[in-house]
Amino acid sequence: MVKDPVCGMDIEEKAAAGTSEFGGKTYYFCAASCKEKFDKGPVKFARVGSGEMCPLPEAELRQREPSPESRRIDLPLTGMSCASCASKIQNELSKLKGVETAAVNFAAETATVHYIPSETNIEELIKTVKDLGYGVPASKVTVPIKGMTCASCVKKVQDSLASLNGVLSASVNLATEKATVEYLPAQAGIREFKKALRDIGYDIVEAKPGEDIVEKEKREREREYEKLKTKLFVGAALTIPIFLFVFWERTGLSSIVEIPKQVNFLIQMVIQTPVQFWVGWQFYHGAIAAARHRTTNMNTLIAVGTSSAYIYSVTATFFPSIFEIRGHSAEVYFDTAATIIVLILLGRLFEARAKGRTSEAIKKLIGLQPKTARIIHQGQEKDVPIDEVEIGDMILVRPGEKVPVDGIVKEGYSSVDESMISGESMPVEKNAGNEVIGATINKTGSFKFEATKVGRDTMLSQIINMVQEAQGSKPPIARLADKIAAIFVPAVIGVASVTFIIWFFFGPEPALTYALLNFVAVMIIACPCALGLATPTSIMVGTGKGAENGILIRGAEALETAHKINAIVFDKTGTLTKGEPVVTDVTAVSGMSITGQEILQFAASAEKGSEHPLGEAIVKKAMEENVQLKDPADFQAVPGHGIKARIDEKIVLLGNADFMGDEDINIVDIKDKDEKLSGEGKTPMYVAVDGKAVGIIAVADTLKNNSVDAIKALAGLGIETVMITGDNKKTAGAIAEEVGIDRVFAEVLPEDKAKEVKKLQSENKVVAMVGDGINDAPALAQADVGIAIGTGADIAMEASDITLIGGDLRGVVTSIALSKATIRNIKQNLFWAFAYNTILIPVAAGALFPFFEILLNPMFAAAAMGMSSVTVVANALRLRNFRFNI
Repeated sequence: MVKDPVCGMDIEEKAAAGTSEFGGKTYYFCAASCKEKFDKGPVKFARVGSGEMCPLPEAELRQREPSPESRRIDLPLTGMSCASCASKIQNELSKLKGVETAAVNFAAETATVHYIPSETNIEELIKTVKDLGYGVPASKVTVPIKGMTCASCVKKVQDSLASLNGVLSASVNLATEKATVEYLPAQAGIREFKKALRDIGYDIVEAKPGEDIVEKEKREREREYEKLKTKLFVGAALTIPIFLFVFWERTGLSSIVEIPKQVNFLIQMVIQTPVQFWVGWQFYHGAIAAARHRTTNMNTLIAVGTSSAYIYSVTATFFPSIFEIRGHSAEVYFDTAATIIVLILLGRLFEARAKGRTSEAIKKLIGLQPKTARIIHQGQEKDVPIDEVEIGDMILVRPGEKVPVDGIVKEGYSSVDESMISGESMPVEKNAGNEVIGATINKTGSFKFEATKVGRDTMLSQIINMVQEAQGSKPPIARLADKIAAIFVPAVIGVASVTFIIWFFFGPEPALTYALLNFVAVMIIACPCALGLATPTSIMVGTGKGAENGILIRGAEALETAHKINAIVFDKTGTLTKGEPVVTDVTAVSGMSITGQEILQFAASAEKGSEHPLGEAIVKKAMEENVQLKDPADFQAVPGHGIKARIDEKIVLLGNADFMGDEDINIVDIKDKDEKLSGEGKTPMYVAVDGKAVGIIAVADTLKNNSVDAIKALAGLGIETVMITGDNKKTAGAIAEEVGIDRVFAEVLPEDKAKEVKKLQSENKVVAMVGDGINDAPALAQADVGIAIGTGADIAMEASDITLIGGDLRGVVTSIALSKATIRNIKQNLFWAFAYNTILIPVAAGALFPFFEILLNPMFAAAAMGMSSVTVVANALRLRNFRFNI
């Protein structure tokens, strides 16, 4: 007999209505309803002395109910194969600090967790699941946002999206005006994002079915730019006459037409009102939307500041006696309000234009995409839109045309310019069996290829996505700006209010006028825009510049970390070296009447048709030397030793020293040569003909053309270089000496590479790992910055932070130099943004007046505010001139 863990009824195992696995045990149920309750929430049951499970007392159940401050998240799970998997995940989640309840449903593949947000977060929950070897499938989307104007807007949009149930992370970029959201599709989506943003006064740019979102976004930006330009011109056209009336008497116009003062004020008001409420409506719209949700932003500052000047002036126009104190007649500031609005719009126009230039790299990449492809169907050539190309289609590419999608050459020969993807200037030869990349340019011959990747799966699409994600991400250096942006606007309103009070009660006459002008100056000069743009504009230009140089940077954090690197670990095979053996030496035994060409002929003929890498290298060398190969007879392979064959009735042996010893071949005369070649990291193979050793052929995995230059450049930057390899110490040392590597980890098993990286990190080093193979992926992930060679395995690129598309190791040096340049640029921008606000806000408040009787005119404040944003963006654009030559 066993006990039903839900209702407590004793039942026989044979009569059970169902069973469930939990905690490594099998539990039996009297009815399906009991099993269903158990599967939904085993956390509600406690073990008893017998090892079985029973329902908890009702009081304890109530204690386990989620508290009001807790949040619920339903995590979808992958990788579970049995109920014990569910139990394992549930137990680990339950142990986390801040988790109140955790229930894993094996059938639904879902974990329902109630947690306290102040004590833990979704990232920690997901990390726990992944550390156990299971997955949490999530989607990522980048959406264009309408209505953002400053860093405060960024903070509000980001917090609003991040607060949604099912959203794992949200990052908002003011420069691109986009939000990148990682979320659980079952719980959140575009509809929820749109509602959340509309609730706080923003919106998402959406494309209709079949409409290109990039083109839609471009049109939206152009429409906004034209609208801004129209309002600017109208505002300027109306503001100029206002100044005419302001200086009516000083210019002598009053001698031509006498206009009473109050009438002059009234005319100014009539002209300025459209500027205030039509030209400047966007400021009111943004401020009202923010106020509706009890928040503030930059629009609040502008709207309150200009409205204060406008309302004061309207009052002075109709009720001048209110402000006439001790001989001071009332003045109006319609010109100030109008000029502030026009200058801020001018700044935004410059900013919009400059921001458009920061995304030129993406535009260039998108512009590379061909529009059509020439497919061959049933023997007929047909041009079709690129969107209609399918995997398996046979495509013809003629000289001068772009390769439409990724694929494998099936017929023909040509050279292809891949510089727009890899940054390599030399064309790459292509023939049957070679891969071709979409958007590259065919130079000479025609060829046919089979499409293997289309649409979003092509390399170009992945590059565009990666660059967009990187541009939307934020480095740790941006966190300070985000924190300040969150309190910036309320703080400025507070400073402006205090300024008004001090000037009103303690300032000279007319106190109200001084108080008002200084209040407006503080409100207008404060610039959260510069703070919001300081980091993302530099990141955009930096990652875009990387893409132009064949360097794909996965995120802003990697870009920031790269400038701190002081140790770089290189995998040997395929990274420092070409990854394929080549013949380096052919040496004849002194005193023998045989040439190097004849030795190569015997060896290559014996290896003819061989699939062994060393044999293929010898045959390839013979072909390059135009050596005539002969057909071998009586071929015999001795695994791990060598081969034996008959060439022109002569017995030819090719192999190592042990093989020669087994065949009684005397190699004493060339043993010294063997040791010399081995010391250089090469693999020597003896060649014997008819029982006599005639020579040695050495094979080695040679260094890539630019490896030495790259290592030398890194040494110049003061970075320690390390090589990691499975080769023996002697071979590894020889290669390290040839390339100029500082330190060698030899005889390292593939699975131990990550441990070696960890050892370096324990020496307080910021470590980068450069690799290309599947076995490099753990080490790439362990390193502070993982750099993958783009010609290597996909999994290595997935695990990396930076990918060098062309495989040129000089890209490692360039990526570090680019990181240094970008971080330097960000620091300059942040310094300017902080210094601008720190210095000019007190000046606007009148801090210089007691000493020099200097006050900042609100119009100059508006000009300074507009230029601060333009300055930050213009400084970021200097990165477009980045060059680094080794």
